[in-house]
Amino acid sequence: MTERLLRAPSLYRVVKHNGIAYIGGIVADDDSQDMGGQTREVLAKLDTYLKEAKSDRSKLLSATIFITDMNVKPDMDAAWKEWFAPDELPARATIGVADLGERTLIELIATAHY
Repeated sequence: MTERLLRAPSLYRVVKHNGIAYIGGIVADDDSQDMGGQTREVLAKLDTYLKEAKSDRSKLLSATIFITDMNVKPDMDAAWKEWFAPDELPARATIGVADLGERTLIELIATAHY
């Protein structure tokens, strides 16, 4: 059975199916922050969505991160490493993109088991 949680205007934040939670489209609400700040906010929201899915960061399987400026990727990486225990890091890809919307620097999608 498929379960959809946390409806937004054009998507559900979490879709659960067969033991896997698919989490998509996380961006910071406060887009005045720098890359480190936006990353921390995105990860805090991911924590909330994981809890809603009856999961947690230790159960993350993969993450795809889209960022608008690869020059500030080290700031994103620093926030990422602060958030995870070293032995709980998921598989990850970081992709540079031209635009995520005005002042949005990062967007995250993730997959976790529950």
